[in-house]
Amino acid sequence: MALFTYPAARRDQSKVDNYHGTEICDPYFWLEDPESEETKAFVEAQNKVTMPFLEKCRVRKKFQERLTELYDYPKYSTPFRRGDRYFYFHNKGLQNQSVLYVQDSLDAPASVFFDPNALSEDGTVALKMGRLSEDCKLFAYGLSSSGSDWVTVHFMRAEGELDKLPDVLERVKFSCLAWTHDGKGVFYNCYPRQEGKTDGTETTTNMNQKLFYHVIGTKQSEDVLVAEFPDHPKWHSSVTISDDGRYAVLSITEGCEPVNRLWYCDLEQLPSGITGLLPWVKLVDTFEAQFSYITNEGTVFTFHSNLNASRYCLINIDVQKPEREHWTTLLPQHDKDVLNFVTCVNQHHLLVTYLHDVKDILQVFELKTGAFIRDLPLDVGMVSGVSGKKKYSEVFYKFTSYTTPGIIYHCDLSAPNPEPKVFRKVDVKGFKQEDYQTTQVFYPSKDGTKIPMFLVHAKDLKKDGSNPVFLYGYGGFENSIQPYYNVAYLLFVQHLGGVLAVANIRGGGEYGLTWYKAGILGNKQNCFDDFQSAAEFLIQEKYTSASKIAINGASNGGLLVGACANQRPDLFGCAVAEVGVMDMLKFHRFTIGHAWTTDYGCADDPQQFQWLIKYSPLHNLPPPPYSGPPYPAVLLLTADHDDRVVPLHTLKYSAALQFGVGSSPQQKQPLMVRVDTQSGHGAGKPTTKAILEDTHIFSFIAETLGLHWRE
Repeated sequence: MALFTYPAARRDQSKVDNYHGTEICDPYFWLEDPESEETKAFVEAQNKVTMPFLEKCRVRKKFQERLTELYDYPKYSTPFRRGDRYFYFHNKGLQNQSVLYVQDSLDAPASVFFDPNALSEDGTVALKMGRLSEDCKLFAYGLSSSGSDWVTVHFMRAEGELDKLPDVLERVKFSCLAWTHDGKGVFYNCYPRQEGKTDGTETTTNMNQKLFYHVIGTKQSEDVLVAEFPDHPKWHSSVTISDDGRYAVLSITEGCEPVNRLWYCDLEQLPSGITGLLPWVKLVDTFEAQFSYITNEGTVFTFHSNLNASRYCLINIDVQKPEREHWTTLLPQHDKDVLNFVTCVNQHHLLVTYLHDVKDILQVFELKTGAFIRDLPLDVGMVSGVSGKKKYSEVFYKFTSYTTPGIIYHCDLSAPNPEPKVFRKVDVKGFKQEDYQTTQVFYPSKDGTKIPMFLVHAKDLKKDGSNPVFLYGYGGFENSIQPYYNVAYLLFVQHLGGVLAVANIRGGGEYGLTWYKAGILGNKQNCFDDFQSAAEFLIQEKYTSASKIAINGASNGGLLVGACANQRPDLFGCAVAEVGVMDMLKFHRFTIGHAWTTDYGCADDPQQFQWLIKYSPLHNLPPPPYSGPPYPAVLLLTADHDDRVVPLHTLKYSAALQFGVGSSPQQKQPLMVRVDTQSGHGAGKPTTKAILEDTHIFSFIAETLGLHWRE
């Protein structure tokens, strides 16, 4: 007899899809309709099982109190200079959203410039994007509600009274926001009107994004269409205005692969201004490599690129001599390190971060020659923010690590021998950094590839196989997981006696394109092997045992957790999958899912269907009667306004998991789903919701792994 009773979900056996001659039953397809009464009843019934369990977890009260206490520290972004003023985001500690402040000089008093907390009582309206005009007189800002990717753009005066302007731009999503230097208007992207809702609860696919130019003081209906791609409904575009204000540089992507087309328009060659589709010059008109604008000196443009450079390089292209034989390399790719980020500062300097074994290195180079000038020293960790512009000599950068919430440095590169100075340092009360250690290990995956992993734990940890481990991974979309500060992780280490383990599995960008391509498409199983090998290494090295390992990941990392729980249920004690992609056969049919086929493939293709069916979490759950090894405790999280990875993934997976595994007499651990409301994929989440979510996740882990609170 199973320990938990789960809501019965209707199984419609008549719903069968044919994939290239293979028939696949989709009994829970009805959960794809978020508006149906049946789906709403299913969600409510699941929360009625899950929420009381989470609230009764033994460490919940202590964890929430301590998390709230430790979260309550001042948080600052790197300041950025615009004109003679400095702007920065600041959260006093427990404010739901960070507030944008302005000051006339670095030692002048700061005043509130924009406070998103005033826009909603519960903090669910977030500032998603903001851009000051070049003359700093106007501010364009995009707001999103309840975590949705949909954005509404508003405008306000940035001087004097800070009045709001009547201009409003709607249906904006995955958009650029770029002012022309005359301050007359902005480029932005939006989608055509669609039937039904567009509030983030819909599943309608996002196609035919267009690029517009909005002139301040006019209605959105009068905006000028400057680029569209009717023959390519999946294309996305984004405009950057060159440092000298002369050129609009257009990047076009299809999907999430790091490749783009690169077009430009000389705005000075438009005698009547921007009045219609722009006369774009197609500098690169194939999807063979990535080109990101860094700066230009007249007609010579500098791009960050992976053209014949899997670890990225800088190339110069003179648009007056655009043929490839005239292209030159400014900074060649490094022997081992990845050229991660570049910005032009102080007229003729390049501030560059290299990724060296997942840790950042910060250096300064000469723009004209590519000559190395100097290192800017960093501890072991990551540069989480950089601000600087070509026309200003000063730069700010922020350093973080697993045990450092943030040190902001200021450096004036016009000084003869510039030394970075600590501009702001935040200390967190009640946490002594010196009691903990961060180490990096390299372990072998199934095929022998060495995978880096960071471990954070108390200095006096005994390796006797008894320590609980929180193992985190992502492995996709060329996304590198670098050392970052997370209060909930530290509480797990400090008060639950745990080890934080972050595995830098393939599919990320930690070692450039080669590493990324080794974990996508037909190689996706490498990600799961790498993650499972991390758990095996931690057991072998006597850090822990299988029953004490909790695995966690979100979005593409939620897919990772779902696939690994299916493939090796015996290897983990607990699995927490947040907003995961669980239905690998149909993901491309909802909202922006079609863009991920560059990482996953698509079931419409016979060969790619064969890759996907082998690991799709939904399609690899065992049917009853299940007699294999018990599954770990499972907590699945999703949210009603997640229009990135729509909730149906988690809902269908949980229904199938409870039906197949939940009915097994040997399944003693819970298989639960938590569906949040007024919440989305994660960006812009208010502090109160973030604290509650982390409390629930770690209380569930502590309860199911049998952990006790340590003072």
